[in-house]
Formats: sequence, structure tokens, C-alpha cells
Amino acid sequence: MTNGLKCPYCGTTGRSRVLDTGPDSQNGIRRRRECAHCGQRFNTAERAIKTTPLLIKGDGGREEFDRQKLITGIRIACAKRPVAAIDIDRLVSNIEEHLDQLGRSEVESRVVGDMVIEGLKALDLIAYIRYAIVYLGLDSLESVRKEIDHLLLEKSLQDHPDTSKAIETKDYRP
Repeated sequence: MTNGLKCPYCGTTGRSRVLDTGPDSQNGIRRRRECAHCGQRFNTAERAIKTTPLLIKGDGGREEFDRQKLITGIRIACAKRPVAAIDIDRLVSNIEEHLDQLGRSEVESRVVGDMVIEGLKALDLIAYIRYAIVYLGLDSLESVRKEIDHLLLEKSLQDHPDTSKAIETKDYRP
């Protein structure tokens, strides 16, 4: 019964009991608890703390991988779009897992950005464009339009694969 957790309702420390345990969406453990003092129920999540590599920024500086910062950036791109929170969590978990599998102590931040771009392209094209404007440095209406034209061409080729041999694609990114 003593676990060191602080009840989010009454603030009592170390007096909650576990009612239920199961997996969560981020490959961790979710626990349903009840405070022994006030009787309120609340959820907690446990995840293993993994050592992720340092990210090498474009200016040569280094920064620790920050899962929450990545989620925040993706959520901003997905604001008011039909993208479920679980899809964002899954994308970030996949990125984290990929970084872990690389087994390196440092990775260029571009690796993470490229994975976000590809993930957003699969989730929602509007969110992709929002993110791409910043990430790819699309600083003019013309460059944004070229990126949109590129996406429309890719979509057309996917929708009509029989014509894909007749159309030659070009990469319009700056």
C-alpha cells in the first residue's frame, strides 16, 4: 500500500493501492489506483527510461532527445485536424524505438525530422504541410505551392497506378 506516489486530489503521499494493471499505448504499464486517504481513483503510467542519443542540431549544438517536445511539435501541426492522439503517440514511439535501435550515442536531428515528415505524410497531408513549412524551410508561397503540387502528383500516381509509367516525377523540394 505504501508506494511514494502523491494523490492528485488530496496530496497525501504514499497511500494508494493498485486496483488494475495493464499495458498502455506507449509500451508501458498503466495502473488504476485508489487513494487510501480520500478514496479518489486515478491512473498512473510507468515506462522504462531508455537512454536516447543526443541530437546534433544544424548549428552543431547538441541536445537531449525530448519526447514531450516532439509530441508538442507534432500536435501543433495536427491542431484541428482529424488525427487521433494515439496516432501521434504511436509515431513518437516509433521514432524513439528507431533511435534506440540505431545504438549510437549521437544522431543528427535531421533523422528525427525526416521521420516526423514521413509519419505526418501518412497521417494527414495538411499536418504534413504545416510541419514542412517550418522543417523544410518553405519560406515563400511559391515553395509551399511546389510542395503541394508535389503531394498532389504523388497522390494522383497512387490513385491511378496504371498511368504512373507515363508520368515522370520530379522532386520539387527546395
